[in-house]
Amino acid sequence: MAILWNRECLAIVQLVTCTVMKKPKTEVSDQDLKKVIADFLDMGHVENIVAMFRRDPHYYEWTGELLRDERFSVRLGLSVLFEELVEIQPDKLPLAIPSLVEVLSSEESLFRGEAVSLLGIIGTDAALSHVRKLINDDSPQVREIVELVLEEQS
Repeated sequence: MAILWNRECLAIVQLVTCTVMKKPKTEVSDQDLKKVIADFLDMGHVENIVAMFRRDPHYYEWTGELLRDERFSVRLGLSVLFEELVEIQPDKLPLAIPSLVEVLSSEESLFRGEAVSLLGIIGTDAALSHVRKLINDDSPQVREIVELVLEEQS
């Protein structure tokens, strides 16, 4: 089911954010909004987040931070989100690259692997150049994901 992003949807997200964070409507911070985005992904409401990213591309800059969420469903939701956005708004996906590059140096191999996967979905030369840098990663799982992404792109 497609959701049109309009003022009503924005008002709902704002209301949920304010209710969850117990703050007045005018005090919603970026951190609060990131939590709501992660919670929506956790609940499987990817279509709402697709609408948000389409409406305001600066959310792409938050991808790396969102990817560090401990909840598997949030990280899976980001993959689903990017699979949707690559079809709808492929020209905006590279906006996520800088935040994903930061994750590539994470001590957690799980997060490095997830970042490689998202860079593979982005699929630009710039994204893949960062993927190639992890071909000799310490983690066998990360190396395997790198190989799969590069194989898929060739």
